Amino acid sequence: MMTFDFPMILVLATFVTGVTWLLDVIFWAPKRRKKLTAAAADGPAGEEARAAKSEPGKIPYFVELSRSFFPVILAVLVIRSFIVEPFRIPSGSMLPTLHIGDFILVNKFAYGLRLPVLNTKILSAGTPQRGDVIVFRYPDDTKIDFIKRVVGVPGDTVSYHDRVVYINGVAQKQDYIGTYIGQGAEASMTGASVEMEHLGKVNHKILLLPNGDMRDFKYTIPSGHYFVMGDNRDNSRDSRYWGTVPDSDLVGKAFLIWMNWDPEVSHITWSRIGSLIK
Repeated sequence: MMTFDFPMILVLATFVTGVTWLLDVIFWAPKRRKKLTAAAADGPAGEEARAAKSEPGKIPYFVELSRSFFPVILAVLVIRSFIVEPFRIPSGSMLPTLHIGDFILVNKFAYGLRLPVLNTKILSAGTPQRGDVIVFRYPDDTKIDFIKRVVGVPGDTVSYHDRVVYINGVAQKQDYIGTYIGQGAEASMTGASVEMEHLGKVNHKILLLPNGDMRDFKYTIPSGHYFVMGDNRDNSRDSRYWGTVPDSDLVGKAFLIWMNWDPEVSHITWSRIGSLIK
């Protein structure tokens, strides 16, 4: 699968247009003004300047483009890198919280500010809390972004027995709500059990399949790492399979659904627009 390094493209575009604009301000614009002044002068020098093939004082096309696009590209880079970034949900691993085709917004400063491309933290802020829905770079291939829910934080011992999560030996209670009825791209999940999981202070829905994975495990989370799981517990590749998420791979906290487009039925689910992610 090909990956599209949009942050790198944004940084390069900002650099190229910014340098072009700066060179114009320092070097090229004064020369244009000098030619324009010469063309307006009387005498042989003015006639020679006016007879030149190039139009005196005309701004080159590439400079005009750079001057027009630099502020826009810079604004997009700053907003996307340090404030908020949009993502699209491609799979059902976070059902029923997030649906296939949800377009979400992610708070980029919730867990500290990081430089684009380099991902170096330049300002510390909060840290992920149990129950947060986070976007992170997949540890096995950091060019791919994943979204899961934080189940365990540094120092926690997370265990899974009979499809119930235990945090430091305490079972995270589940209350049965009903049977899931999937539509469109999620029709295959019809029949799953919808449960309300009480994960510490956060209450959120999960899906459990009748014949889902009963695999037990126990794991103590090291410093600077987070244990994440999908809300669609039996249909999610998460920390149970590939380990914990290091702080260096965090992208941000998901907080809002701003659009939904179901790829199977090709229509907008209006009721999901503007929903907060909990």
